[in-house]
Amino acid sequence: MSDVLTPVLSANWGTERSWTLDGYRAGGGYTAIEKALKLSPDEVTTLVKDAGLRGRGGAGFPTGMKWSFVPKDNPNPKYLVVNADESEPGTCKDMPLLLASPHTLVEGMIIASYAIGCHTAFVYIRGEVLHVHRRMQAAVAEAYAAGLLGKNILGSGYDLDIIVHAGAGAYICGEETALLDSLEGRRGQPRLRPPFPAVAGLYASPTVINNVESIASVPAIVGNGAAWFSSMGTEKSKGMTLYSLSGHVRRPGQFEAPLGITLRQLLDLSGGIRTGHQLKFWTPGGSSTPILTAEHLDVPLDYEGMAGVGSMLGTKALQVFDETTSVVRTTLRWVEFYKHESCGKCTPCREGNWWMVQILKRFEAGEAEEGDVEKLLDVADNIGGKSFCALADGAVACVTSAVRHFRSEFEAGYHTPAWELFPYGRSALFAVADKSGAHA
Repeated sequence: MSDVLTPVLSANWGTERSWTLDGYRAGGGYTAIEKALKLSPDEVTTLVKDAGLRGRGGAGFPTGMKWSFVPKDNPNPKYLVVNADESEPGTCKDMPLLLASPHTLVEGMIIASYAIGCHTAFVYIRGEVLHVHRRMQAAVAEAYAAGLLGKNILGSGYDLDIIVHAGAGAYICGEETALLDSLEGRRGQPRLRPPFPAVAGLYASPTVINNVESIASVPAIVGNGAAWFSSMGTEKSKGMTLYSLSGHVRRPGQFEAPLGITLRQLLDLSGGIRTGHQLKFWTPGGSSTPILTAEHLDVPLDYEGMAGVGSMLGTKALQVFDETTSVVRTTLRWVEFYKHESCGKCTPCREGNWWMVQILKRFEAGEAEEGDVEKLLDVADNIGGKSFCALADGAVACVTSAVRHFRSEFEAGYHTPAWELFPYGRSALFAVADKSGAHA
């Protein structure tokens, strides 16, 4: 593995007015387009394949391979859709990227669209993050004014329009086919596959859907070459990525490093667990990935390393919890989120998450009965792998992994409330003033 920190996507985040066209160009922005437009679309796709870029939205599917699935003989228009509907608990990498350097995504979209033969591309952003939406719109407007979008980009004969779309706020729309339905003006619900989006996606036409970070990584690959990108990371997980560290750490934030770094290294960079406490459990990729414990501190944070210990890299959202935290309460809060965000299309997810919340509430209140742990796992078994999309699988993952690592805490819920075992004020990230003005 190369140096511990490798700022590429985040290299210009601290520069003055990095989000403007001039600020982006000052750091070499939009030079990769000139290189890409001198290559054929197939050569650009091959370059991304050779670099080993894998999707940064959670699944880790090879990006160049996904592009190559778009059928060239289909007479319908081709579309590129960038998934910026970031909303999973703990996940917070795409919004900072768009806020600090939206032109990185715009340049990546131009190159990716050229590679797949697309002339209309979309960015689907959560409507709640209005400041990010406005910043992206401003960046697109600047690109049009500079001749980087629209007709005959840089005299190449290639045309591209980018449309920034604000979603209405639904976690389910982060699922790619539900996102497409929402983009078409329908209720966001997952589609039955096949057909897959590459064949019949947006408006029943060939569509590539990629995460923000995946597309934003493309300009650096084109500008520096496939060998440069693949020199970072591990054998099967190439390149650098953004790790989002949050929770009970002294200095939370975004850390851009090669794939394969460990949580121990990231904790060293962040100053470690908050003073006087120790690590209890953590998520490698947001709440939908199975939790891990202190015994996994030295497992490489790459796709293979996480799979090897029964978890997933996901979105690299590293939520860190110390010994003051109740696993029961944390799991309940996560499952309440999934219950609320279920689109209700399929019965296992719609009903199962509701029942898991009811059972977890009994554990939290110390009112569970003997056998409720088995009942909880049985409900989870009737949800996982039996729904249209991965939302249900994510809900099940946090429950089953919590029971696997901390079963005794759940069994304590047969007689003792979680708030007595783990007073919630102790795990608060910020001091809370009581009525007298003193801090807890």
